[in-house]
Amino acid sequence: MSSEVRHPVFARFVAFVAARAEGTEDDDIRRELLRGLKGRVVELGSGTGPNFRLYPDTVTELVGVEPEDNLRAKAEEEATARGTVPVQMIDALGDRLPFEDGAFDAAVVAQVLCSVPSQADVLADLRRVVRPDGELRFYEHVLARNPRLARFQRVAGLVTPHIFGGCRPDRDTGHAIEAAGFEIERCRRFTFHNSPLDVAATPRILGVARR
Repeated sequence: MSSEVRHPVFARFVAFVAARAEGTEDDDIRRELLRGLKGRVVELGSGTGPNFRLYPDTVTELVGVEPEDNLRAKAEEEATARGTVPVQMIDALGDRLPFEDGAFDAAVVAQVLCSVPSQADVLADLRRVVRPDGELRFYEHVLARNPRLARFQRVAGLVTPHIFGGCRPDRDTGHAIEAAGFEIERCRRFTFHNSPLDVAATPRILGVARR
């Protein structure tokens, strides 16, 4: 699978940004994302594993999905060194998850739905592998409600996929989650960025949806 997703330069950038974000407000946002999770959890697009040290010990098993081999290697190191729960890393794509229907109590997506080729396909497969009444936890950057910023994001979206591992900052991800059959129970919008290079990605959503 990893041969299909290779972004070695972007992987180094992700690792740099993740290291800079540790101990900042980004940690607080991720703790909010993960708070109260329990049971068996799948995390799509684990990157370098910045969430691993923040999972509550009520999670009995975490399966991290990361198709980019450089990022997956770093995530495996993070899981071994500082993971708070048992972590299994696998090489797979978000729309072709190698799990049985209803295999997980919850799924986590954190700044990954911006970069998948098809949000609809990925969310459909996530919904398949989450048990009935299970959760989808999401933390994503999204299209702004401010018209001027939204226009800037759309223009930036012509360039960012080629530089930042497929990322598009102009997606209406909340709508896509609902269109996939999840019911959003809680969602807050806010602005945040941890790098001068992610101005187009400052509008964020953070919340919980139910299968």
